[in-house]
Formats: sequence, structure tokens, C-alpha cells
Amino acid sequence: MADPEQRAKPLTRRIFLIGSWSWLRWGAGALLLYPVFRFLGYRAPKQPRVVKVNKVVPVDGFVLEHDFILFVGQAGPWAVSRKCTHLGCRLNYQEKEGVLVCPCHHSRFNKEGVRLSGPAKKNLPRFQVAA
Repeated sequence: MADPEQRAKPLTRRIFLIGSWSWLRWGAGALLLYPVFRFLGYRAPKQPRVVKVNKVVPVDGFVLEHDFILFVGQAGPWAVSRKCTHLGCRLNYQEKEGVLVCPCHHSRFNKEGVRLSGPAKKNLPRFQVAA
């Protein structure tokens, strides 16, 4: 016969609710911490990315691409990122003022990528351009 101490305890409503609550807390904690760990673990790509722009850009003109904006000036072409250094929103270029503006928190950058105002603390990354 089986030892009475080794018998399995019956699953009561209390034990079920305590176990369910425990699993729910672990799941909620994992869901809340996942974006934090993903943000902290971000690493920039090691390989340079080559992008061809098949447009003729006049001097003092620009080409707006998804990840960057290409400017052409008297000194030659340059490109800056369209990703805001504050929280990563996509920047819009206001041609009349000659500034890039973040639609999320209104950080402003000039054409060279230098921060002018807003919550962003860093300048925009510049990309190497070969003509």
C-alpha cells in the first residue's frame, strides 16, 4: 500500500488560483521587461550598407529616402540619418526652414545633423557619401 505521506494533495481552488496568479505575474514581468532588454541590447550593424541613389540632385538640393536624407551643397554631398536620437522616430524635413523635425517630441536638427532644440541630446549620425 502507498504511504499516506506520499499521497498527492488534491488540487483545490486555492492552490489553483495561487498557481495561476504566480504564472500571470511571471508572464506580465517578462512582457514588460522584453522591450527594455531589447533596447539595451541593441548593437549597430557592423557591415557598411551601400545604397545607390539613381537621381540627379542639383546643388543645394536633397533626396529624401526612408533611412536617410541626402543633401548636395557647394562642398559636395552629405547624408544624415532620419532616425531621431531621442527615441528613434522618423524625422521630417521642412525645406522652407532647412531643418529636420521629429514629429514625436519636436527635436530639431539642421541640415548637417546638428541638434538645435528639443529633448534629443545627440546630433544625428552622418553617413559617408561617394559621388
